[in-house]
Amino acid sequence: MEKILVTGFEPFGGEQTNPSWEVVNALPRVIAGHTVVRERIPVSFRRGPAAALEAIQREDPSIVLCVGQAGGRAKVTPEFVGINYADARIPDNDGEQPQATRLLAGAPDARFSTLPVRAMAQAMVDAGVPAAVSYSAGTYVCNAVLFSVLDALAASQSTARAGFVHVPNSPEQACHLAKATPSMPVALMLQGIVSGLECACSGGWARRVALVPALPGRPSVREPERGTT
Repeated sequence: MEKILVTGFEPFGGEQTNPSWEVVNALPRVIAGHTVVRERIPVSFRRGPAAALEAIQREDPSIVLCVGQAGGRAKVTPEFVGINYADARIPDNDGEQPQATRLLAGAPDARFSTLPVRAMAQAMVDAGVPAAVSYSAGTYVCNAVLFSVLDALAASQSTARAGFVHVPNSPEQACHLAKATPSMPVALMLQGIVSGLECACSGGWARRVALVPALPGRPSVREPERGTT
């Protein structure tokens, strides 16, 4: 049976909980015929990506989905792209606060999700979960994990598909905030993640093919239209 590796984060920023891990920890053991492996990772620019990559190496999954919290968002948001950039508004859980710096020297500026983000968002909406594609994973640890995972898989020519989904604050978090902040029950977030993973496992990841215009003296080529299915 093939595996899905799903990661969630520990609490950070003074919070006592992190809904990303609450959702991941509540996932069923099997989704769409795939064994689900859960991994809790630290909110650390250094240790977070390392923990995700170690779990990938250990479990050899066919699908990797990292889940994180994005306070202020009202919907579950599959991420389209990770960028090779860090600019931390607050320190991570190790006290590190990189600003205006590249994550990985020599790596591309961006890596696109290899999961079907649009189809996953639609599957969530069809299941009654507010969801939409996001085109920015931010510049904090969530983005660092997304970019590092995608870059490592691309560099190793792995066939594993990978991506990231942000979830909102939970109501328990929002009720303690000074200003009005969107929130979503963990049970509804869970339904969204399950629906998205069912979509990813069903073959919804098949990419559309786009015709790339020919350069002078070179024939046209066809290549995958990344992250758009």
